[in-house]
Amino acid sequence: MFRTRHLRRAVSAAMAALVLAVTGSACSSGGSGQPAAGATTGVTITMWTRAGTQSQTQALIDAYNASHKNHVVLTVYPNEQYPAKIASAAGAHALPDIFTSDVVFAPNYVSQGLWADVTSQFNALSFKSDVVPSFIRAGSANGKVYAIPHALDLSVMYYNKTLYKKAGLDPDKPPTTLAEYATQARAIAKLGGGVYGTYEGGNCGGCVEFTVWPSIWADGGQVMNAAGTQSTIDSPQAQAVLQVYRGLFADGTMAPAAKQEDGTTWLGALENGNIGIAPGPFSWYSLLKQKGLDMGVAPIPGVNGGQSTFIGGDVAGISATSSHEAAAWDFLSWTLGQQAQVDVIAKASEMIARTDLADNQYAEADPNVLVGNQVLAKGQTPYALNFNASYNDPQSPWTTTLRGAFFGPSLTQALATGQSAITSSLQQQ
Repeated sequence: MFRTRHLRRAVSAAMAALVLAVTGSACSSGGSGQPAAGATTGVTITMWTRAGTQSQTQALIDAYNASHKNHVVLTVYPNEQYPAKIASAAGAHALPDIFTSDVVFAPNYVSQGLWADVTSQFNALSFKSDVVPSFIRAGSANGKVYAIPHALDLSVMYYNKTLYKKAGLDPDKPPTTLAEYATQARAIAKLGGGVYGTYEGGNCGGCVEFTVWPSIWADGGQVMNAAGTQSTIDSPQAQAVLQVYRGLFADGTMAPAAKQEDGTTWLGALENGNIGIAPGPFSWYSLLKQKGLDMGVAPIPGVNGGQSTFIGGDVAGISATSSHEAAAWDFLSWTLGQQAQVDVIAKASEMIARTDLADNQYAEADPNVLVGNQVLAKGQTPYALNFNASYNDPQSPWTTTLRGAFFGPSLTQALATGQSAITSSLQQQ
């Protein structure tokens, strides 16, 4: 979700190229539809992923290879090159046995028929109802499942307990409403000396959708319709949420650098230890701890309470052209099992993909991890075929909308014009 301008442009170009590359060459939505017969042991399984999720993928592969006769071989591509690599390989029928994808791009890959149908295999899993439903939806079409959760991330609220103490706030009482978030941020901003109350990616569509949309959802609103073809951003819920952020920037509580933040220095702003409270991806938690910061983690609240999160990350599916479907599914299904989810993923303080395993021994040892696991069941993953061009691209109508809402002369006008522009973009499929 957090890419540089260069990456987002690359993704846009690659997605467009992908459509051209696979038109007429891939089978209809979802590939073969049946698992291939053949050996399920002693097979070499090829897999691709992007650098951003390499560490989690490699940890799963290492554990699987150490305990199985199959052998998964991973190839990693730079984030900005990965979509183009998939596009070119799809056109040449040269995809690996398994490839991962940013979950927001999954509907596009499903529509192009790049992944095999694994519906029957997934439905046979005893824990299928506990697998993050929003990721399953993103990897599905017409009642068929083509991709499953692989490497998850979600948005949470980080608060600096050291600054809370200095400002006279209780470090054990994070905000439970967006109004409390604003109040606490303003209290910390009064410390001065380069300390600010909060921060945001004010020039980054992906950053803001990841951290602000959960508040809209927590208040019962939606940002678009279920089919992903019509924006509903011009809503009372969105107006109330964005008004809070707009006010924090206007009165100087939000650091000035937030206005031009395109995602590239977002983490660094929090790592400096001068921001009191700010939303961000849970995947930063271990990095913030490594900086020696005493950070608390809380769910992102709505204006009136409640809580939600944007569930992001990667899904993984078996290539429609793979000749090792049975062995590939053996690996993918193993990654969702309790051993992989707890002893590999949870042990590394990463986000698990099953709600029934939230209270594992590693989460119990760190309340912040438990917060992330528990909010997982309340999160959403937006669905739209034209998601990148509509929301993530630096030139997207959403980026224009959020900048108008945060910094422009009229929040009301920004949402009204933005809804129309975003809808037009969503319908360009």
